[in-house]
Amino acid sequence: MPRTILDIHILQTVPPSNLNRDDTGTPKSAYFGGVRRARVSSQAWKRATRKSFNSLLPPEELGVRTKKVAEALAERIVARDASLEPSAVQLAAEMVKVATGSAVEVPKRKAKDDEDGTAAPESPYLMFLSRRQLDALAELAVEGSPDGDVKALKEHLKDRENKARARQAVDTLHSVDIALFGRMVANSTDLNVEAATQVAHAISVHKSEIESDYYTAVDDRSRDDETGAGMIGTVDFNSATLYRYAAVDVDELQRNLGVGLREGESPSMPAEKAVKAFLEAFITSLPTGKINTFGNHTLPSAVIVKLRDRRPVSFVGAFEEPVAKSPAGGFLRESCRRLASYVPSLERQYGLVTKDRSWVFRVGEETEALEPLGSEVTLEGLMEEVGNAVAQHLGPDA
Repeated sequence: MPRTILDIHILQTVPPSNLNRDDTGTPKSAYFGGVRRARVSSQAWKRATRKSFNSLLPPEELGVRTKKVAEALAERIVARDASLEPSAVQLAAEMVKVATGSAVEVPKRKAKDDEDGTAAPESPYLMFLSRRQLDALAELAVEGSPDGDVKALKEHLKDRENKARARQAVDTLHSVDIALFGRMVANSTDLNVEAATQVAHAISVHKSEIESDYYTAVDDRSRDDETGAGMIGTVDFNSATLYRYAAVDVDELQRNLGVGLREGESPSMPAEKAVKAFLEAFITSLPTGKINTFGNHTLPSAVIVKLRDRRPVSFVGAFEEPVAKSPAGGFLRESCRRLASYVPSLERQYGLVTKDRSWVFRVGEETEALEPLGSEVTLEGLMEEVGNAVAQHLGPDA
């Protein structure tokens, strides 16, 4: 059965920076092709992508990932009925318990110091719920306990039908970020959501060394006769030309989101909007590790997007042999030449050429070698053309 897979390949040059550090404060790295490469974890870039959604999508289409789920739900309960505020947190905790099967209790570390009983209950792990799901749970809580009586709500939820409604409330109307990145509910695996997106760890196309910056800070109130710094320290950093890759299973994304949710909306519209938002967010986002220290705000030099009907394919193999510095310095030009040679060869050998749709979005003459790999577009044009292609692949009857 044909699939709808969107592959996103990015070359991005980053100056001295520490985008994603390990437990010692050192930039993360990995060995690939026998040499040490700079690395930015997939989790770091997914987090940056999710944060970018806040400026690209309305709040109701996004989720909330938090242990403080009782507080988040309580706010919505109070918004519907302010008289329930005294017991809203307890009502919310009971709703989440029934809906997800998770224990929602005051953590032990807080309970021992909670003399006045004001500590809010939390889930034992990060709970990922869409704002629409929280709203649906709030409606059920108000319905089941109009007077704010927690015991009354417990009785209400003992009814099999009401319990099923609570479970259904958290298993429908998934937000865009839940549909893309998935969700795990440890106590109720039937509520898990399979991620429609896979994001690879970004790695440098070349060997990368870690350097250290020795810095000092002067005490503003030091007198002229007081020598020495008020503080000294070091911060590790590296610089790299990164290869970034992500794949979106558009069919899975549509299953997670559901078909047209608004009257008059085409069945493919939710998935189309989500794909366009992910494209822009993933391309333009940047993890913020030590960003104030280094100010390493860069955008990708080259983006290749392919719409496939069989399987996702990464081009990282083009860089198994690390790219050497050019005679004039720099790695970007040779990286583009590598891809320009590797991609057609791989696709020809595996029979992936004829049914693929390809786009190239690039900056500068160093990236000219990529021109034959797809239709040349701007960022805005890329999102528009990919969105139209996704809608066409999913079809009017999707």
